Amino acid sequence: MGAQGTRALITVIRSLVRHPAAAAAGGAALLALLALNAFAFVRGLESPWLLGGVIVSDMLVIGAGVIVAAREVLVAQHRGEESQAQLAAIVDSAMDAIITVDAAQNIVLFNRAAEQIFRCPRRDAIGAPLDRFIPSRFRAAHRGHVDAFGRTGVTSRRMGEVPTLWGLRADGEEFPLEASISQAGSAGQRYYTVILRDVTRRKQAEDALHQSQRELRELSARVLDAREEEKTRIARELHDELGQLLTALKMDLGWLRERVAADAELTARAAEMGDLLDQTVNSTRRISADLRPLMLDDLGLADAATWLVEDFAKRSGVACRIEVAEELPEVSKAVATAVYRAIQESLTNIARHAGAKSAWVVVAVEDGAMHVEVEDDGRGIAPGDLAKARSLGLKGMRERIGFLGGSLDIARAPRGGTRLRLRVPLRVVAEPVA
Repeated sequence: MGAQGTRALITVIRSLVRHPAAAAAGGAALLALLALNAFAFVRGLESPWLLGGVIVSDMLVIGAGVIVAAREVLVAQHRGEESQAQLAAIVDSAMDAIITVDAAQNIVLFNRAAEQIFRCPRRDAIGAPLDRFIPSRFRAAHRGHVDAFGRTGVTSRRMGEVPTLWGLRADGEEFPLEASISQAGSAGQRYYTVILRDVTRRKQAEDALHQSQRELRELSARVLDAREEEKTRIARELHDELGQLLTALKMDLGWLRERVAADAELTARAAEMGDLLDQTVNSTRRISADLRPLMLDDLGLADAATWLVEDFAKRSGVACRIEVAEELPEVSKAVATAVYRAIQESLTNIARHAGAKSAWVVVAVEDGAMHVEVEDDGRGIAPGDLAKARSLGLKGMRERIGFLGGSLDIARAPRGGTRLRLRVPLRVVAEPVA
C-alpha cells in the first residue's frame, strides 16, 4: 500500500474511532467485559469454561490495545518525520544562509544557501566548528559575543555593532555579510541559529559610491581653491596695478586743475572728472575687497571679519554687531577662507532675502574648533528654500565646510529670523622653527 493509501486508511480509522456511536459501543463493550470478569471471578470454579472464555477475551482486548498503541506510535513517528521533512525543505529553500550551532559552537544545521555562500558541502560543514567560516582575526571576539548573547536571555538580535561583518569561504576568500542570531533550548541543550546574507555586491556599490563622493568633494575643493586663488590674483592686480594707475591719474588731474584755474568752465569740468575718478577708485577698492580682502591674508581672520561686518552695516543699513574671541588663534588659509566666505554669504542672504533690521555675528573657539554663529531678526528661511536648486551659495558653503571636516546648520532663530551655525576644526599654523 502506498503512502497516500496508508494515510487515507489512518484517517478513516481515526474518524470511526472518534464517532459518538463507536465510542458508546466501545464503552458498553468494556462495561460488559468488566461485568463478565466479575462474574467469572465469583463462579469460576463452578464453570471452568466461563473462566477460560474470560481469559481469552482479556487477552484479545489486551492485544487490541497493544495494536492500537503501536499504531498511534507509528502515526506519531510518521507525523514527526513529515514535520522534519517539511522543516528541512523550508530551511533549504531559504534564500539566506541558515546555520545552527550547539553550545560548543559546532555546526548542527547547514542549509543549501550556506553551502553556496561558503562554497562548502553540507557533509563537510556538519560537526565542524563555526570558526572555520570566520576570519581568524575575528574568531575570539565572535565567540565572546555569542557567549555573552547566550547569557542575556534575549531570543534574537542583530549581530555586530556595525552593519557589515566578514565571513570566510572554504577557499579562503573573505566576504562581507549581514547576520542576525537567535537562541533556543531543547532537551537541556542550547542552540544558536545564525541567518546570514552575502552583501558583497552591495558593499562594492557602497564603496564605489563613497569613493565617487570623495572624489567629487576633492574636485569641488580644488575648484573652490582655484577660484579663490584667481580671485586673490585679480584682487591683487586691481589693488596694486589699477590702483596705482588711478592714483597717478588723480595726481595728473590735480596738476591740470592748477593750470586751468583761470578758466571757470575748465575748472568745473576738472572738478567733475575728479569726482568721477574718486568714485572709480572707491568702486575698484570695493570690487577688490569683494573678490578677496587683502587684510584676510595680511591681518588675519579677526580683523577681516570685523571689517566685513562693519562694511556690511554701512552699505546695507542693517544694524550689525560682531563678537570675536579675544585670543583667536592663527588658522590655516583654508579655514580662514571658509569661515570668511560663510560669514560673507550669510550677510549677503540677509541683505537680499531676510528683510532684517538687525544681525549678530559671533566668532568663538571651543574644544579645538572654531564656532561661528550668524543670526538675524528677519522673516526667516523656510525648509524648502534650503533644497532649491538655485541655492548654490548655501550648497557651496556646506561643501566647503564639510570638506574641512566641519558641520553647518541653518534653522529658524528664536528672534524669528534665520540662524546659521558652523563648526570647523582648527588647523593651527605651526610657528617656523628658528
